[in-house]
Formats: sequence, structure tokens, C-alpha cells
Amino acid sequence: MPRKSTRLTFAVLATGAGVFSMLQSLIAPALPTVQHAMHTSQSTVTWVMTAYLLSASVFTPILGRVGDLVGKKRTLVAVLVTVTLGCLLAALAPTIGVLIVARVVQGIGGALFPLSFGIIRDEFTPAEVGPSISNLSAVIAAGGGVGLVAAGPIVSALDYKWLFWLPVGVVAVTTLIALRCVPESPKRAEGRVSWLGAVLLSGWLVALLLPLSQATRWGWGSGRVIGLFVAAVVLFALWLYAEARSASPLIDLKVMRLPAVWTTNAAALLFGAGMYAIWSFLPGFVQTPRSAGYGFGASVTGAGLLMLPMLIAMFCSGVLSGRLEPVLGAKRLLTTGAALGAVACGFLAAWHDRQWQVAFAAGVFGLGIGLAFASMANLIVGSVPAEQTGAATGMNANIRTIGGSIGAAVTSVLVTGRLQPSGLPYGSGYTHGFSLLALLCLGAALAALLVPARRTGRMPAARAASELPGTESEAVASGARN
Repeated sequence: MPRKSTRLTFAVLATGAGVFSMLQSLIAPALPTVQHAMHTSQSTVTWVMTAYLLSASVFTPILGRVGDLVGKKRTLVAVLVTVTLGCLLAALAPTIGVLIVARVVQGIGGALFPLSFGIIRDEFTPAEVGPSISNLSAVIAAGGGVGLVAAGPIVSALDYKWLFWLPVGVVAVTTLIALRCVPESPKRAEGRVSWLGAVLLSGWLVALLLPLSQATRWGWGSGRVIGLFVAAVVLFALWLYAEARSASPLIDLKVMRLPAVWTTNAAALLFGAGMYAIWSFLPGFVQTPRSAGYGFGASVTGAGLLMLPMLIAMFCSGVLSGRLEPVLGAKRLLTTGAALGAVACGFLAAWHDRQWQVAFAAGVFGLGIGLAFASMANLIVGSVPAEQTGAATGMNANIRTIGGSIGAAVTSVLVTGRLQPSGLPYGSGYTHGFSLLALLCLGAALAALLVPARRTGRMPAARAASELPGTESEAVASGARN
């Protein structure tokens, strides 16, 4: 039986993860305001987003593994304190350099996702795990939408610094409640942190994501972009070699090769490409002046309102998936979610001349996000040993981020490849971009069909153990029996 109220524990986890998810997108619509207020260039202010992305990609799987080893509550509280300090530093930042550093500190909060999933698996009853993971996934998905919707009104009514002041108070209170009320799980992984694996993982992630986020400014054929891509390949190979030989790997590659894990991660890569690109480019599309031949000339607040159907739909479908998953199975929900994303992007490619069309497509895509987020989390959590939950879910989140970076980079090439004399993209660029995103989401649906079928999305740990070779299989099976 749970030692503390699972409702209170879930509220703490949902608040922390939701605020972090909101911080991902909250500042994006306000970047022009930040650029003007801090008297900096457009290329410099984009590092406010890039620094956050790189930091989160590095710390999410590493601290997920640390939580598995030293205790998920202890790590959770430390991460919440760090996020609070990062938001406080950002709110007080006198220069763009300090703000960028603050965003690096905030990015450590990416570990809240795997830690929260791990705590739910450890502390909740088996009947509560699936619905709770679905509900938390819905909050995480909706958090990004809240950021897009809320940024405009907050900046208009107050100031961009309040985008950070408001989270300071919320996360600080959440930290105090977590310290007092969230139980520390007795389940710990054996071994130690593989610092060589952590360094190599950080190296290839940064070397991959940095050129993807900056290639449109540096040039795809520039020495920096090509050099970093080569470095990413080399570091990735070294990381695989080091992890395969390590007695205590940071990311257990045997677990990553489980059929349910690698197929879910493949779907996450492709669906993430579509999802993050929609978040990045749809607001810009609706804010484009009508003089360009498309767009609606919407304000930041108006663009946020057009994204509101997506926010509502993703939250509702995420919560609903927890009720549907025991009946339909997480595989079907993931396939349906990705297919809805493909339908929404295909609709946008064909019809985007009216605001209701954009709002409708956003709502359909939101339904897909809610279903996909919840089912991916349930598939990963239900397919790996308990002591690998943090690292495995952290890597799934990272793979989704990598897909998002690739999708945003490729869509940017299509949208900005040809510009009108006014400097605005042609409408055909967006049409081609939406068409590509439809294909990526369709690919995610096809990848989801490869997920091993079972009645529910929770794979017994003993079955997962049977797919692991040697003594590791025996150890996992033993953990399942305990």
C-alpha cells in the first residue's frame, strides 16, 4: 500500500512536470520582446531557446539514471530546487548572457519527467499506474500548449520577466510539499553512475542538436555544421562502445533493444518531429500579415488563442487515454495518436485559408498528442525493469526532442528556402512543410504498428526479463518476483 496520499504525490509531480513543460514554450513567443529589452541581436536571443534545449537533452537521461541509483525523491527535490533558482536568476537577469545561463539551469528540470514516471511506478498501486501515467503525460503535453497560449497575455499585462517570476513561486511551494509529502522509494538500481557514459552521451547530444538548431543561421554546408555532425557520429559510436563494455552503464543498451522499447522510441522520434515543428511554425504562420498572400496577421495573443483547441484537446485525450488503455491497449492508442497527427497536418497542407481551419487542425493534432504522449510513456514504463525506469523514460523524452529538432530544422529549410521580396516566406513553403510533417506522423503510426501487441500497455517485468540475455535476465526476473 502507498505510504502517502497518492493524490498529493501526483499533484506534486504534475505541478513540477507541468511547469517545466510550460517553460519550454512560454518564452518562445516573447523572444522579440526579450531581444528589444536587452538590446541584443536575433541570432543571440535564439540561444535563450537553444541553451534550454541542450541542457534538458543532457540532464534528462543522466539524472533519470541518478534517481534510479540514489533515490528518486532525493533527486526530484534537488531538481525542483534547481529549477526554482534558474527561474529566479532568469527573472533577475540584467543581461542576455545571464538569461542564457539561467535557461541552462532551468533545463536541468528535464529530469522531472523520468523521475515522476519512476515515482508513480514505485509508489502507486498497479491499478493506479497506467491511468496516473496517462494523466501526467496529459499535463506534460498540455504544459507546452499553456506556454504558447499564456505568453502573450502575461507579456502584455505585466512584463516578460513575469514569465519567470510566476514559476518561481509555484515551483518553490511544490518543492516544499515534495520534501514533506513525497515518499522515498526503497527500490534502487545497483551500480554507480557511469561518468564516461555521461560525458559521451552529453557530447554526442550537443554535437547533434546544436547544428540542427543553428543550421539555418550558420548554413547547412558550413564547416561548423558539418564538423559537429561528424563529431556527433564519432561520439555516438564511442558512447555505444563504452556503454556496451561498462559494468554499470548509464543507459542499458540491452533494455533499449527490447522490441517494445525500440519501436516506441522510433515512433517517438518521428512523432516528435511533427509535434515540435507544428508548435514552432503554426504560430508564425497565423501571425504572417495577409499581404503575404496567406496568414491572418494575428498578434501573439491571437496566435495563442488559435492554439487553444490544441491545448484543450491534448489534455482531454491524454486523460481519456488512461481509461481507454486497459481496453484498447497502448499500441492502438499510439497508432491512433500518430495517425491523427498525420490527418491534422494533411488538412493544414490542403486547407489553411480560414482561421477555423487552422483551429480545427490544431484541435485534431492536440487529440493525437494526448494519446501519443500517454501511450508512449505507458509502453516504456511497462516494458523495462523497475530499476531502469528513469533512464529509459529519460531517453524516450530525449529521442522525442531529437526528432523535434530534426523536424523543426527540415521544416525551416522548406519554409524559409525561398522568400518574397518583403522577406516573408512564400505560402508554398508552409504547404510543403505541413505535407512533410504529415508524412513524418504517418511514419510514426507505421512504427507504432511494429510495437509488440498485448492486451494492455503494461508489459510484465518478467516478460521483459525473458528478452534479456544471461544473468541480467535472471536479475530482472528476480526483481519482478519481488
